[in-house]
Amino acid sequence: MARLRRTPPHELDPEARALHEKITSGPRGRFMVDPAGGLTGPFNAMLLSPAVGDPLQELGVAVRYRSSLGDRARELAVLVVAGHHDSAFEQAAHEPIARGLGFTDEQLRALRDGAPLSLPDEGEAAVLAVTRALVTKGDLDDDLYALLGERALFELTTLVGYYTTLALQLRVFRVSP
Repeated sequence: MARLRRTPPHELDPEARALHEKITSGPRGRFMVDPAGGLTGPFNAMLLSPAVGDPLQELGVAVRYRSSLGDRARELAVLVVAGHHDSAFEQAAHEPIARGLGFTDEQLRALRDGAPLSLPDEGEAAVLAVTRALVTKGDLDDDLYALLGERALFELTTLVGYYTTLALQLRVFRVSP
């Protein structure tokens, strides 16, 4: 059972209402809004502390919409994090996106389960190997470090950290898909 009530915008204090408006008018649009206007997913908790929630959601915008990582690489990494942390919400939110980018049900299952997965694209295979090492070991050996350029590594480690934070918050606040 969810631990946080989804608060309709008219019940929010001015700072939280401003953050609500920023989230719903941004690139995520109204996707994360329930029928009463409350935020779903990780965004509801961000309203608890707009001073922290706003920079956090801005980081999410950056890793999701401004990164040099391609769409497939980004969703691959998100789903590795979601699978590692058994984050049902992240899986439910991102598997349809990945499916729309051409990932098969078999590949999605492997990402969900942490099972072996062979990808024909070398860049995607590198993102998979690096992300799995990040979530399991929290570090990279020299061979894995060398698979991606430093910019991609910076963006990927930031993405992994962001989605790991969301997975933790989703679990603690008992947010279901």
